[in-house]
Amino acid sequence: MTEYELQTLVMEISKKYFGRSFDHNASFNTRLRTTGGRYLLASHNLEFNLKMANLPEFEGIIKHELTHYHLHIQKRGYQHKDLDFKRLLAQVGGSRFAPSLKREQKIWLYRCENEHNIMRKRRVQEGNYRCGLCGGGIHFVGQTGNK
Repeated sequence: MTEYELQTLVMEISKKYFGRSFDHNASFNTRLRTTGGRYLLASHNLEFNLKMANLPEFEGIIKHELTHYHLHIQKRGYQHKDLDFKRLLAQVGGSRFAPSLKREQKIWLYRCENEHNIMRKRRVQEGNYRCGLCGGGIHFVGQTGNK
């Protein structure tokens, strides 16, 4: 999705669900990690997490940020704790929280001389470490999937 497509999508959702126009900029911010998007109070612009743009919940994230936007423009309660925010978010069907972007955790498998398995989250240099159970030398076996 490009910035132009994002801008038009945000404008369409604003018209359709809020009945108001979105007159500012919507853009992607690659520095966002755990949040779906954010509303900038000073400039009234919206920023969205690029990694969440292809998720089915992305429309709910846009509705969430537009709820902040429209309530702030109208000088009503735009914060998460405010009743106006909670009511409008439920009315338009926006998501309350951003979906989790869990990445696959790599697990590295080592084995000692006495066949004890050692699982690590990080790779280690085998020559610098010994088995914690028997004190034998370890060697790398391979990578396993998620925990």
